[in-house]
Amino acid sequence: MKSINISILSLCLLLFAACQKEDFADAYADPSKIDETSIERQFTGVLVAGQDYIVPTYRNYFVTLRITLNPWTQSIGWINTPNQYIPGSSGVEDVWFNYYDVLAQFREFQKVWNATDADRQQKLRIFDLAARAFMYGETARMVDLFENIPFSQAGLLSTNSGDYTNSYAAFDSGIEIYKFILDDLKSIADEMITLEVEPAFQTTFAAQDFVNNGSVELWNRYVNSLRLRLLTRVSDHPDFTSRAASEIAEILNNPTSYPVVESNDQNIMIDIYDLDTPINAKGFQNGIDSDGWDGDDAGKKMIDFLVTSEDPRLRVLFEPGTDADGVYVGLDPMLTGSEQQELVNGGEIARYNRTTMSRNQFFPGVMINAAEVSFLKAEYYLENGDDAAAKAAYETGIRQSIEFYFYVNSLSNDSSVPTPEPATDEEIMDMLATEAVSWDAADSESEKLALIAYQKWVHFNIIQPYQNWAEMRRLDTPSLEFWQDNSSNQTLPPVRWTIPGNEITFNGENYRAVQSEDELENKLFWDVQ
Repeated sequence: MKSINISILSLCLLLFAACQKEDFADAYADPSKIDETSIERQFTGVLVAGQDYIVPTYRNYFVTLRITLNPWTQSIGWINTPNQYIPGSSGVEDVWFNYYDVLAQFREFQKVWNATDADRQQKLRIFDLAARAFMYGETARMVDLFENIPFSQAGLLSTNSGDYTNSYAAFDSGIEIYKFILDDLKSIADEMITLEVEPAFQTTFAAQDFVNNGSVELWNRYVNSLRLRLLTRVSDHPDFTSRAASEIAEILNNPTSYPVVESNDQNIMIDIYDLDTPINAKGFQNGIDSDGWDGDDAGKKMIDFLVTSEDPRLRVLFEPGTDADGVYVGLDPMLTGSEQQELVNGGEIARYNRTTMSRNQFFPGVMINAAEVSFLKAEYYLENGDDAAAKAAYETGIRQSIEFYFYVNSLSNDSSVPTPEPATDEEIMDMLATEAVSWDAADSESEKLALIAYQKWVHFNIIQPYQNWAEMRRLDTPSLEFWQDNSSNQTLPPVRWTIPGNEITFNGENYRAVQSEDELENKLFWDVQ
C-alpha cells in the first residue's frame, strides 16, 4: 500500500445507548467488514485505525520500537550489533502504512461529512472537531519522524472515485503541515469554547468515542494540550517563534477558554476495560518481553539517574536482575556486544517492571497526560523569566508522573513482581532536594531546562517513545553516549527516518521533489539546537 492506495474502509459499529466505554468495548467489529457508514461510525473508524500505535501492541514495540526509538533514547539497554542505527524497513513501513490507514479513514469521514446536510452537520459538530484533533496528533507524529509527507492530497482515492491517476499525492513540507495543523487546532479550540451538544447526539457521541468517552471537556483539553506540545516543539524555529510565544501565553493565561490537561484524572488515554475485545494491551508482553530479544533491559543512564536522585519511580518502573542481589544495574551502551550479552545472561541487568509494564494487559494507550503538560508549562515559564511558576510546574510534573506510574501498576492483572511500596510525600520531598533534581540547586536557566528535559525523558521512557525521541532531539538533553558502529555508514543514531521504499516505488515522481532532504542525518526543521 502507498499513500493513495490504502483500503477505503467503511465503518464501524452499531450505535449504543450506553455511555460507558466498558459497555461498548466489545462491539468494535472489523471495519473492513462493514458495508455502510455514517458520520458517527466513520468517526470511530478513525480511532480504530489509530489505536494500535497508541495502546501498547506487539508490532509497534517488537518490530519498530525495540530496534529504533527505544535504544536511541536509551530508554532501554540493548546488545550492540552491526547496522543497529539504520531504521528497519519493516518497522518504518508499519508506521507509514498505519498512518495512511488512519488518514484514509479520516478522508472517508470528510467525504461522508461533506455529503451531509448543514443542519445535521451542526448537530454532529463534535464528531468533526474531535476527528480533526485526533488526525492532527497522528500527523504531527509522522512529521516528527519524516518531516515531509503526503498529507493535503493524500488518502483521496475514494473521494476521487478510484481514479489512481489523479490520486498520487504530492509531499507537503513539514513546516507547512505544522502551520496548517496549528491554524486548525486554534479554530477548533475557539469553537469548542461555546460548543453545545444536544443530549441525544451527546449520547451517540459517548457510544462512539472510546478515547474520551464522549467528554467534550476532555476533547477540549486535548486540543489545547496538543497545541501546547506542538507550539513548544517548533518554538525555536524562526517561522514559529513569535507565534509560539503569543499562543502559549494565550493558552496558559486563559484556562477557562483554553483548558489543558491539569491532573491525572483528565489524562487523554485509551483505557482498557475488557480483554476479550480488540482494545487491550495483551501484545505488550511479546513486544518487549520476548525471551532472548532484550526489549525491556534497563539502560545504564536512566537507572543511574533514578538511583542517584532516589526516585520512587525506580521500583515501579524497573525490577532488579534475577542475580543482582536487589541492586538496580543498567546496561552500559559503551561495552562490546559480547560483554553486554554476558551481563544479560548472568542476570545482572535490571529490566522494566513486568507487572507495571509488559504483562499489564490493562496498560492504557497514552495520548497526552498531566505530567507532560506540566513540563511544557515549566519550560515556558522558565524561558519567560517566571522562575517560581516554572519550579511549581516542574515539581508538579514530577509528582504527577509518580502518581501515574503507581496508578497503572494498580491496574495490572499480573503478579510477577510484588506490589511496590507507595511513594510517600516525605520520599518525594527528599528526591526533590537531591542535586540531580533540585530546582534551587541549579545555577542557570540552561541547567534548569536540563532538569525539565531529564524529567521528560524519565516520564516518557518506553510509554511515549515517539514524544521522547522528538523532545530529546529538540533539547539535546540528556546527552547520551553511543557505541560507534564503524562497520556501517550510519555510525551513530540518526535524527530522522527516511521514506519507505514502497512509497518511493509507487509515488516516485512526487518523492523526487523531496529526495534531497530524505537523509538520516538531515535534522528536522524544528531541530535547531
